[in-house]
Amino acid sequence: MAPETSRPSAKGIQAPVNARLALPSDDGLADRLRGFGPLGVLAIFVIAAGTLVTPFLGALLVLGWASRSQTPWHEIGYVRPKSWIGSLAIGIALGCALKLLLKSVVMPLLGASAINPTYHYLVGNTAALPGIVFAMIVGAGFGEENVYRGYLFERLGKLLGTGVATKILIVMLVARLFALMHYPEQGLAGVQQAVITGLTFGSIFAITGRLWMLMVAHAMYDLTSVAIIYFGLEYDVAHLVFK
Repeated sequence: MAPETSRPSAKGIQAPVNARLALPSDDGLADRLRGFGPLGVLAIFVIAAGTLVTPFLGALLVLGWASRSQTPWHEIGYVRPKSWIGSLAIGIALGCALKLLLKSVVMPLLGASAINPTYHYLVGNTAALPGIVFAMIVGAGFGEENVYRGYLFERLGKLLGTGVATKILIVMLVARLFALMHYPEQGLAGVQQAVITGLTFGSIFAITGRLWMLMVAHAMYDLTSVAIIYFGLEYDVAHLVFK
């Protein structure tokens, strides 16, 4: 009678494959990139520097880091939505509603000017539309969400923990960083708006761990702002509630 191990059964063939998958990674570079030693800290500084150049570059560096460090994609928010159409619809509605709420209610209460001087050049400026629309979708929607939600939440979660209190702290810390990033170009009003959007998007990400809808919502928020400015509606929308 032949030994049991010589039988070419499916179970016998599958076992070595499962055994190989269960082995821990021996990729030292990946482990160091995921950690907080010299290489891990250097990766953080490189991504931060790239983000300061442009959020799109920062996002590309994040994706490169995730791939090389063998970080599971779901840990930075790349989780398949239950419904792509539903996620798209929610993102569009959230981004548009949040912008209109801030412009017509929140910012007037904070004493902000009805006119955004940084982007006032967009009024009726058709030639500038392709560039600014591209920047809002690729730079803001894709770039900033990958960095300020996906990447920073993953890094701070690994460093500080994932309890409820810690998640609240991370939401607040990241919202503050996100707001400060807007100060050089947009001043105090930009910081105020970024705090609110950062807290909103950060809270949603902390609860859901999903990035796709937030990328749509962020892009739509900025595109709604562009539309309001381009069509010369800033003053009207800012005085929609408070005459």
